[in-house]
Amino acid sequence: MLSVRRRAVLIVPILALWFMAIGCHSQATPPPPQAANPPHSGAVAEQLRAIAAGGSIADQRWPNFTDYRQDVQRLYEATNYAPVWVRDGRATPQALAVIAALESSQQKGLNAEDYDASRWPLRLKALQTTPADANAVAHFDAALTVGAMRYISDLHVGRVNPKHFKFGIDVEQKKYDLPQFMAQKLLVASDVAQVLNEVEPPYYGYQRTEAALQAYLALAAQDHSVPLPEVQKTVAPGGAYAGVDGLVQRLHLLGDLPQSAVVNTNPGIYDGALVDAVKRFQTRHGLGADGRLGKETLRQLNTPVSFRVRQLEDALERWRWLPADFSPLPVAVNIPEFVLRVFSSDHRVAMRMNVVVGKAVRNETPVFAKDMKYIVFRPYWNVPFSITRGEIIPALAKDSTYLARKNFEVTDQSGRIVTSGAVSADVLAQLRSGKLLVRQRPGPANSLGLVKFMFPNEHNVYLHSTPSQQLFSQSRRDFSHGCIRVEKPAELAAWLLQDQPKWTLDNVRAAMQSGPDNQQVNLIKPVPVVIIYLTAVVEEDGEVYFFDDIYGHDRSLNAVLAKGPPYP
Repeated sequence: MLSVRRRAVLIVPILALWFMAIGCHSQATPPPPQAANPPHSGAVAEQLRAIAAGGSIADQRWPNFTDYRQDVQRLYEATNYAPVWVRDGRATPQALAVIAALESSQQKGLNAEDYDASRWPLRLKALQTTPADANAVAHFDAALTVGAMRYISDLHVGRVNPKHFKFGIDVEQKKYDLPQFMAQKLLVASDVAQVLNEVEPPYYGYQRTEAALQAYLALAAQDHSVPLPEVQKTVAPGGAYAGVDGLVQRLHLLGDLPQSAVVNTNPGIYDGALVDAVKRFQTRHGLGADGRLGKETLRQLNTPVSFRVRQLEDALERWRWLPADFSPLPVAVNIPEFVLRVFSSDHRVAMRMNVVVGKAVRNETPVFAKDMKYIVFRPYWNVPFSITRGEIIPALAKDSTYLARKNFEVTDQSGRIVTSGAVSADVLAQLRSGKLLVRQRPGPANSLGLVKFMFPNEHNVYLHSTPSQQLFSQSRRDFSHGCIRVEKPAELAAWLLQDQPKWTLDNVRAAMQSGPDNQQVNLIKPVPVVIIYLTAVVEEDGEVYFFDDIYGHDRSLNAVLAKGPPYP
């Protein structure tokens, strides 16, 4: 038997080699602290090894975890396949805290059954009843590892990769090394809840949306209202409406009609405070706030609160796709809201304006993120071939002077002008074949207006002004061919150029009105532009707004989520 002194002599070099290995291989997953091995440790390790290699746990709601198999294997390889959540036959404090988070994951906009929320009480009971059962220990430990990895990843980068929907947003760079994260932070945490909170996006908009979700989950549990009666003719303020009592109940529930509001007691009369409440509701649901009860307003009023819950959940999913931090902060366009926001350094909204986006179905504005690099004052509009073919060529076939009347000109591929007057049959043929191009000369009537904001991308989409200012007053604003028209272009340009003293708001306006044509001004530092798609938005004052799923992106996302993990 070795003496204590001799054992120490042998152990010290081994520990030195181990610390050297950690220093040389900093990416290796450090093993979590281990307790003395119980008598059944070999059997547990054997089962954990088999589960990890197989990528499946039969008693999970979603057994297949092949998308996390390598992460699970790496975590357990670092412990020689000893359990990480069980000590001396009992769940660790960290395990109990993680289970509590999984069970309440609906509050985060996630599907609790993706993490076996309803199955943990029985698993804990089985572990307590038979703490020496190697099968119970191994399955408990593996299931919690998979659940925790799914939960952390889902909270941090979202459940579905946006690339699946052909969105130009990259989440790969922000993904965690899950085995390392769990070993270094979660499994040794004294405050598991704090570790998990730090996984979530840091944005105020995300935090407000999460708070709104919790409020709407409570509202959904109270929502027992029956559908309001439809109308054949729009009901104006002061008119008769058979569903007044139900309308009062509905608006009380949603918070648009204060409980203290005095409502006309005359049966079936729609007026007074009830009209004001409907206007508030209309504003919050992307409708014109005219106070009239038409078909669209009643459709929105009859939408179940559970549907609003789903919209908030979808919004949280898309918030998680965004980079963990922006520097500088971005320009963000929310497509279904038809609104652009510019954020200041404290993550507050510095500027807000209406926008016009691409028409639904045929000219949808894509979802993506790119850096804005320059601005062009008094730009040419280089007409996309799809528009030339679909609109300009048919117009020229009827009227050869169309180009001149609309201030267009035909150029070759190098930009040399071919004609700005009547179009011959030969030129028309070359336009049809794509050999010649069409562009619109700068000026107030130019379709791009007097300034465009360029963030080069494969979609050829950008921000620009427009001569059609009347469109910004519409409640629904999907009228463009895909590019985004902005309501306050001069103010946006001045904000983007604020680090260049020459470009005051007055000088920006002068460049737009009378400066040189096609004048390019480069930004000193590129600014991220994010085109997002949120049908639920919570403003800084806590007011919750909902918008129609104009492109069907919510519907597509929910169809994928309904299939359960592993998600694409």
